[in-house]
Amino acid sequence: MQVRGAVLTAVLVGALCAGSVVPASAAETTAAPASWRESLATGEAAGVTTRGGAAGLDPSSAYLAPQDSASAQAEGLTESPALVPTGLLTLGLRTLERPTSRVDSVLDADVPEGTTASVDVRGKRSNGNWTEWIPSTTTGTNTGTAALPEATNVVQGRLVLAGSAADPAARPVVRDVTLTAGPAAANTESAVTEALALRYSVFATREGLVGGTTANGHRIANRDHFVALPSRRALSPRDTSDYSVKVCAPNGRCAFAPVWDIGPWNTRDDYWNPPAQRQEWKNLPQGTPQAQAAFRTGYNGGKDQFGRKLVNPAGIDLGDGVFWDALGLKNNSQVTVDYLWTGSLRLSKVVAVGDSQQSTDGLVAVHAAPDAAASIVGIAAEDASVPVECLAGSGDAWVRIGAGQFVVAAALPGAGDVTSCGSGAGSGAPTD
Repeated sequence: MQVRGAVLTAVLVGALCAGSVVPASAAETTAAPASWRESLATGEAAGVTTRGGAAGLDPSSAYLAPQDSASAQAEGLTESPALVPTGLLTLGLRTLERPTSRVDSVLDADVPEGTTASVDVRGKRSNGNWTEWIPSTTTGTNTGTAALPEATNVVQGRLVLAGSAADPAARPVVRDVTLTAGPAAANTESAVTEALALRYSVFATREGLVGGTTANGHRIANRDHFVALPSRRALSPRDTSDYSVKVCAPNGRCAFAPVWDIGPWNTRDDYWNPPAQRQEWKNLPQGTPQAQAAFRTGYNGGKDQFGRKLVNPAGIDLGDGVFWDALGLKNNSQVTVDYLWTGSLRLSKVVAVGDSQQSTDGLVAVHAAPDAAASIVGIAAEDASVPVECLAGSGDAWVRIGAGQFVVAAALPGAGDVTSCGSGAGSGAPTD
């Protein structure tokens, strides 16, 4: 069941949406495509090594994922798919002269039987946030295409390398990646329409695994502040806040944290997306994690995509710092999650401030009102992004990031121009 948050104010609607809905023009639909070669040597690697300008799989630092095959992606999976090391190489940003809604990829690569090499693509939205990563659909030998959900002038690719279950020594090697941005489709828009971030109630577990490595290459620290979702579509590159969530516990405390790992249970379950867009388990309702359906109703024989028997219905894993310190949880719990990148509000990265009352160990306090004396109702991790609603408090020294949730404006130096909340909005009381 989807849960909606506070209604956006007219001020926010005007700031975000005025004049922003612009259909792709006829000229854009007929313009020649733009092609470019990616630099593999400068990409952000996780489970991938680069030597001599070529990128190869590094099983020692890769994460395990099911073998990417037609049988593994079929609905109603009954057999346990093979697990193979999977590495990611996040490539550079590309700014285009004309908008695109489709990016084709061509790889110059050695791909031994049983291994795979492909490209994920994402685009920058008009509000400055990113679309999710879209895995390319194979169109031929070492070629693929990714259809973006909206037209954009800024795109980014991510190379995905996976090993073989039958031959652990087999590893794909990519020497060159060429991307081509096609003209924007006539029915796509380059605008962000007013929308609240998707919000669902799911079961949360504590990740732990201190000293281990996440799917994006982050080394897990003691009492770390990040989360894991069961799809690489919303995986932030290492040390970035491109995909962040707000998690609220039954005790009323909330945490803002980046998505840095893939899990729990599944790796291709973007359950927050509608069925037509969802990568797998398309016959489940939007907002229902596969693990929840398997555990509670026996869906897929009570097993996850790996064929493991579910022992809990988790749809999100929480780093220890989020679990214990930010939310004050003692046991695994049902929580409410806002998938912040899905909304129309612009997001801004949190930065620790010098005031020890507002920032400790890279964590910024979230107050119930725009006042340092107001009660602390949550924590925003320094590497998280938060919604920028409006300015409040004396001298507009606070930013409202949710209903009854405020951080000092100094913690959001990249927020840009922000409208004042206006008279009576300073309390941030819920309006739904």
